[in-house]
Amino acid sequence: MTTEIRVPTLGESVTEATIGKWFKKPGDAVKADEPLLELETDKVTLEVNAPAAGVLAEVVAKDGETVAAGALLGQIEAGGAGAAAAPAAKAAPAPAKTAAAPAAAPAPAAKAADAMPASPAAAKIAADKGVDVNAVAGSGRRGQVLKGDVLEAAGAPKAALAPAPAPAVVRAPSIADDASREERVRMTRLRQTIARRLKDAQNTAAMLTTFNEVDMTEVLALRAKYKDVFEKKHGVKLGFMGFFVKACVQALKDIPAVNAEIDAADLIYKNYYHIGIAVGTDKGLVVPVVREADHLSLAQVEKTIGDFGRRARDGQLKIDEMQGGTFTITNGGIYGSLMSTPILNAPQSGILGMHKIQERPMVVGGKIEIRPMMYLALSYDHRIVDGKEAVTFLVRVKEALEDPARLVLDL
Repeated sequence: MTTEIRVPTLGESVTEATIGKWFKKPGDAVKADEPLLELETDKVTLEVNAPAAGVLAEVVAKDGETVAAGALLGQIEAGGAGAAAAPAAKAAPAPAKTAAAPAAAPAPAAKAADAMPASPAAAKIAADKGVDVNAVAGSGRRGQVLKGDVLEAAGAPKAALAPAPAPAVVRAPSIADDASREERVRMTRLRQTIARRLKDAQNTAAMLTTFNEVDMTEVLALRAKYKDVFEKKHGVKLGFMGFFVKACVQALKDIPAVNAEIDAADLIYKNYYHIGIAVGTDKGLVVPVVREADHLSLAQVEKTIGDFGRRARDGQLKIDEMQGGTFTITNGGIYGSLMSTPILNAPQSGILGMHKIQERPMVVGGKIEIRPMMYLALSYDHRIVDGKEAVTFLVRVKEALEDPARLVLDL
């Protein structure tokens, strides 16, 4: 009996992935649910597990190939290695054709005779935006066009993304002595997407950054006083990020424009608070989302962030855990950054940059004192957020952190 290994559902608006590497080779025995290969999408890296036990009889799509959702990756033959040898050998010439079809032409596959009609939400948005829904590649089950597919087609046409590799083509050649010491490595899909999204944010938004500084004396004192009992009770360390998340939620409630986004000629004000936390990994920056942050306690926020950080470094984050954010916080201070201007995480209208805590002389009550200070940077979309609102938002965050009792009293 042969069991097919196929690309799993990749998430809304994600239609294809690149094979990072196979952990097994044809003829190897596999156990049910054992990781077989690693897939890289433009959002996350995920593992594909064996759907059944047996022997890996055939590898259809090789390392580095691009495959569509649902595409055939390989086959597992039930039984021992001997039973798998014949099917593997017999099927060997076929993989190139089988793999090429879904990878090279995902759009026609989506328009097959058994393809599902576009979802009602997708059809409505397509009509509003003047998008031909029949020309949009669907990422849903049986090629169904979803809302995210239409939004992506309307806001970022694939034709506009095609020139991305151009800089490598026009790059002036290095002199011989230097060229021999260079190494050319193809960007991962995640890195390509990061590059594209950051540049798109700069090209689309009227981005501006405003700065302030916060005296971290009270937060540091609070942590020093309660960190041991906090960790003992909640099983997680009391960090800084929880304070910043709660402070930002309060400020977002006061300044709703920073929690909004533009949709064509409309402004969408979001009366919920899903805070993205930028996490650096070996493969690039990912932004998992702490959902309903206004309903979570400080301990729950810290637990959620800690779990995201661990799984992000292990490549275990799920796609839906990085979607739907309304505002983002990034902490360059853990790497020693003293000041920066963060780039918006589109389509959000605001992102807060935290930085290194550094002792500096400050005038307090007419006297010079040494205080632990941190620079804060708020990058915002000036199309939505006025300068007064941006400055007020940052002042609200500063006030909450310099007097943490405000976070408890909801002031």
